[in-house]
Amino acid sequence: QVQLVESGGGLVQAGDSLRLACAASGRTTSTYAMGWFRQAPEKEREIVSAISRTATRTYYADSVKGRFTISRDNAKNTVYLQMSSLRPEDTAVYYCAAVMTVTTTAYYTAPSAYDYWGQGTQVTVSS
Repeated sequence: QVQLVESGGGLVQAGDSLRLACAASGRTTSTYAMGWFRQAPEKEREIVSAISRTATRTYYADSVKGRFTISRDNAKNTVYLQMSSLRPEDTAVYYCAAVMTVTTTAYYTAPSAYDYWGQGTQVTVSS
């Protein structure tokens, strides 16, 4: 079992930056592929970014490519999402998720692939 806690959300203006962090406890994150998802009001939860166990592979949704960067520090059991050039359409609750995998290069983009979820952190971008 792993528990995930997100932090770093807030209210910012368009063009600003934020860094989200997802701290894991219970088990080391080095055995988990991780992902960041977001859900805006009345919309489906969508993948933002994903990262393999050893960070050798990453994925970004087209809407955030070039603006967001995912990273992880397995020694600190923490995954980060650096968000730059934020837009009002980035407004959502952001969730991190984890799934145990034996494949060091695998990442996953479907919410159903993940076993563990954090409670979410709100990101609001004003225009």
